[in-house]
Amino acid sequence: MTTQTIDVPSGVAPGVAQNNLFFAWFAGSLASCGAVTFTNPVEVVKTRLQLQGELAKATPGVERAYHNVAQAFWAIGKNEGLWGLQKGLGPGYMYQIMLNGTRLGFYEPVKNALYTGATGSTSRGQAPIMALNVAAGGLCGVAGAALGSPFFLVKTRMQSASKFAAVGHQHNYTSSIDGLRRIWQAGGIRGLYRGMDAAMMRAGAGSAVQLATYDHFKSYISRTLAHRGLTDNSVYTHFLASMGTGFFVCLAMNPFDVVSTRMYNQKTVNGQGALYRNPFQCFYKTVASEGVLSLYKGFLAHYLRLGPHTILMFVFVEQIKALGAQYF
Repeated sequence: MTTQTIDVPSGVAPGVAQNNLFFAWFAGSLASCGAVTFTNPVEVVKTRLQLQGELAKATPGVERAYHNVAQAFWAIGKNEGLWGLQKGLGPGYMYQIMLNGTRLGFYEPVKNALYTGATGSTSRGQAPIMALNVAAGGLCGVAGAALGSPFFLVKTRMQSASKFAAVGHQHNYTSSIDGLRRIWQAGGIRGLYRGMDAAMMRAGAGSAVQLATYDHFKSYISRTLAHRGLTDNSVYTHFLASMGTGFFVCLAMNPFDVVSTRMYNQKTVNGQGALYRNPFQCFYKTVASEGVLSLYKGFLAHYLRLGPHTILMFVFVEQIKALGAQYF
């Protein structure tokens, strides 16, 4: 089997890029922005499926605008065009820079700090310790979500807007700048960070699973299949590790994703959410009105977005880091 690799020359110490925080942040930001360019249309579909029927009991015979991922994708494209499928891409880029630049850029330093505290040495050369990897991923994800929350807020509200089949409250922002300006005028800093607690729960759960399981899958594949060319630097190793990771992330994160989407998109009245005061009330009201399975609304769309996004992001970031090690 022939594999594509980018290797650091034997006997050469890792370059500046390998140990440079700015480069790690840059690699995470660039890789995630590249990935979201391809996966944003599915994010639009997911957002609308999660908001459809919000707090409404299922009523037989009531027609819904979106029936499944394929039909929703077709309906949005047909009625709103290509740009309708790319709604929220601008704030999506900014969110990716804040979230993934932070969590991918700082994951290794945070992980090494935890390993040093627990074992007396960094993670290099050690067998992965899942609990420490999960903790490092969760901490970085929460920090990134907090920084990127205003952009996720605007992105969600722009993606839900539709003149042909509206779901959830319609904010009707004309651009990212318009959205940020109107939120600031209505609620100041507090308004910009509305729903941040739900986003931190979402990103914490997702990052803990994503970064830790990716580490585990990559290590396992490179240990057991190195004789077939699937080394640590092989693009096929990164691809397979990402495929496995995407499923487990989606499984853990979807309930938090539904709650986060609804917390962000709700209308505000006198500085308070019109439907939910906090994420826990959103969990309760969603399950009470729509059943437990409502927490997995948009699951297929979520995986179809998260799977390719995870694959593209990790393949991109691994190749960017390998190029950095080779040339800087």
